[in-house]
Amino acid sequence: MSTKSSLKSLLHSAENEHNPLTMSDEQILEQIYSTHVHSDTKFDVDSLFTLVENTLRRSTHIVDNVVQGSHASLEHIDDKIPQFNSPLCTLKQISHEMSCKPPSEEVAHKTTLAILNKLSNYEWDAKAVLTIAAFALEYSEFWFLAQYQPTDPLAKSIAILKRVPVLTKPAALQKYRQPIVELNSLVKATLQVIELIFELEKLTTYNTKDVPALEDAIEQIPVDVYWAIITIVAVVTQIDCLTTESELKQELSHYGQKINIILSKLRKQITLCRQQIEEVEYYRKLRKILQTPTEIMEVFKFLIFFKGAPQLLFDGATKTTVDITVLKKKNVYLFVSSLDITDEEILVLRPVFDYIKTNDEYKIVWIPIVEQWTEQLRKKFEILKSKMPWYVVQHFGSIAGYKYIKEEWHFKKMPMVVVLNTRGKVQHSNAFHLIQAHGMKAFPYTSWNEEQINREINWVGSVVGGIHADVNSWIEKQKYIFFYGGNDREWIQQFTKYATALANDANIKGANISIELFCVEKEDKSFVKRFWSGIESLFVTKVHRTVDAVTQEVQKMLSYKNETGWALLSKGPAVVLSGHGTTILKTVAEFEKWKEVVIKKGFEFTFKEYHDKIVTTTHRCSHLELPNVAGKLPETIKCPDCPRTMEIFISYKCCHNGHAGNAIR
Repeated sequence: MSTKSSLKSLLHSAENEHNPLTMSDEQILEQIYSTHVHSDTKFDVDSLFTLVENTLRRSTHIVDNVVQGSHASLEHIDDKIPQFNSPLCTLKQISHEMSCKPPSEEVAHKTTLAILNKLSNYEWDAKAVLTIAAFALEYSEFWFLAQYQPTDPLAKSIAILKRVPVLTKPAALQKYRQPIVELNSLVKATLQVIELIFELEKLTTYNTKDVPALEDAIEQIPVDVYWAIITIVAVVTQIDCLTTESELKQELSHYGQKINIILSKLRKQITLCRQQIEEVEYYRKLRKILQTPTEIMEVFKFLIFFKGAPQLLFDGATKTTVDITVLKKKNVYLFVSSLDITDEEILVLRPVFDYIKTNDEYKIVWIPIVEQWTEQLRKKFEILKSKMPWYVVQHFGSIAGYKYIKEEWHFKKMPMVVVLNTRGKVQHSNAFHLIQAHGMKAFPYTSWNEEQINREINWVGSVVGGIHADVNSWIEKQKYIFFYGGNDREWIQQFTKYATALANDANIKGANISIELFCVEKEDKSFVKRFWSGIESLFVTKVHRTVDAVTQEVQKMLSYKNETGWALLSKGPAVVLSGHGTTILKTVAEFEKWKEVVIKKGFEFTFKEYHDKIVTTTHRCSHLELPNVAGKLPETIKCPDCPRTMEIFISYKCCHNGHAGNAIR
């Protein structure tokens, strides 16, 4: 490459570095950040902007009248005139910096950087307001003189000095009409941009964690201010070119395009920010309402419906639409779920409904949570609604308090029941598992009821009672019962063989010990599902309580859910012990080794003693899989078999049945 062409390439590269039309936002930011000094400079930018708005609104209106030859008036608008000490010297310095510059993007860029350096101690919105204020002084004076020069001799003399007639004589207006209209429109658009920047700055009192849209918008403010200032600089240059009748002109179309893009972007950002701020304010108000005694109907209305939405419920019992006043002065069970709820989960609440339908103090309301309704989901909703005899929220839109339900009540698409009293106070943040585990025994399902039930040590009846007639009879007769199952059929056969032999042994019979066997896995799938759902629900009701022997046994049982084999021995409703397939099978298989001790120490004590001995010689990792249930799970869980804290792993499951897979901790 020749020396001449190399020099030309370097000059072209240098020009591009100072041409804003070829620079990226990152390059502009890099240059303008060096001009900014973070300081505590106090400045009444609000008052100055009010004066600038007054001035430019009226002066741009005069331009429109002069160009169009009309006499439309703005006199009916009352301008707010604040008490304000004008920073006149600063404004004059800025005005001087912009005046009489040759038309060029590079010069406009350098001028803008010079202005930013002069205003280095001011906030970004103040830099923009001060610059447009300096422009407004000159621009408004120019067109003020244009308006009054025909009738005022002083105005006429000053107008000549300012070269006003060059643009305002009829012949000049005909010649320069289009560029005047263009620059006047650009002044209006730039004022709007600065107004929106100013508005955006006022929103920064909110935390960006609460209003995420603010973060991106705030990051862009310096670049937006830069484009507002350079556009004003370009407009001043174009006015100078026109009034001096120069052959050169400042091209404004590129700046107009950029300002309109910024204007559109800022409007969208502010709209989004205001939506998010409304959500934040709603969230705060909802939290306050739920903490302050308020009539339940008002709480329900605020939680569910947006302003203007129809506030109706569907009564599943009468198949009619009713007003939400039916909830007034009632204790309300909010049954919250997605549309993936199963028939079994709906049936959990059926006994509660059957009990309260004769008691007018309690009502159940299903709140379906759907993020985006479709025609298919509407049809699914109608099918589910037809299966529910209680009230249903008849509303095909977003639930107003969805964020609160998700974050404060920890809704995770699985069904939950929030219990509210007549004053809208939460009595239980999720009683679904309490209802599933204990049924009507825990009514009316407050946290106090849960605490009372959790003190009980006999929990077998809660899980299997009421779902199998034989088991109910054995529990009532205080018989020993082996509940067992697992994923390995061979293990089940082996356990059945040895446990049957144990139950029929002459020593056991002779001691009047009655032992029954119940294989969970031999029942239908619906029973197996209800059995493990009962164990899971029992665990969820206990997991946040102080860990005791009962909680440990329930946790042990849950850890056996996906094992090859397991067994639980109870006497009536009381649990004797539960064990993993490896240890429990060996205990019953080696019955001959400890059966003589049964006569001396009793069956229960001997069985536990021998099983504990085998456990100490058998190493096995404990696995606990928790479904993605509604409600908050503890950060740590103690191992049910040793004093250590269990490690946490994340796994995912999909059964290919049309329901979404759940994460499992």
